[in-house]
Amino acid sequence: MTAPLIVLAWHDWLNLFSHFLLLSLMSIGGAISTTSEMHRFLVEQHHWLTQAQFNDSIAIAQAAPGPNVLFVALMGWNVGLNAGSTVAAVFGVAVTMFGILIPSTFLTYFASQWGHRNRHLRVVRAFKQGMAPLVIALLMATAWILASAGGHGTADWRLWLLSLVSGLVIWRTKVHLLWVLGAGALLGAFQLL
Repeated sequence: MTAPLIVLAWHDWLNLFSHFLLLSLMSIGGAISTTSEMHRFLVEQHHWLTQAQFNDSIAIAQAAPGPNVLFVALMGWNVGLNAGSTVAAVFGVAVTMFGILIPSTFLTYFASQWGHRNRHLRVVRAFKQGMAPLVIALLMATAWILASAGGHGTADWRLWLLSLVSGLVIWRTKVHLLWVLGAGALLGAFQLL
């Protein structure tokens, strides 16, 4: 499937930037936790990315060494390429990365300073404990989007079983995450799933 050629006006770029600004404030647990909303905005609502480009952006960035947030740069790059030029692709990277990084960086810095100074307060401890279920729910939404977009649908029990077993192995053993990823890559390469 070829990528669509899209036309982006200045207000579209501003819309993209402001959306990623908002996602930044919602990205508790990292930018990856907001991928379901990114998918809705970029793929379903505006059709600026194809499903394959969306999935590939996440897969490539997660496989590459470096920060987890690199998938946002790849999404911006692909939006720019779909707009027709390498210059737009570089601009797309800047728009999405600055959008996702600016608010969360400042908020994290100031909140961590305040939280450290007031770590003995009950409200600070309650906030930290209350955020855990939210982060888990956002990550589960991301898993749902990625699993349902793989062409197998969400009814493929083998993929869900593999995800469950992988999660349990990582959680309950000392097996390094890269070994689990490697095993998944081999299963995929030999088309065993």
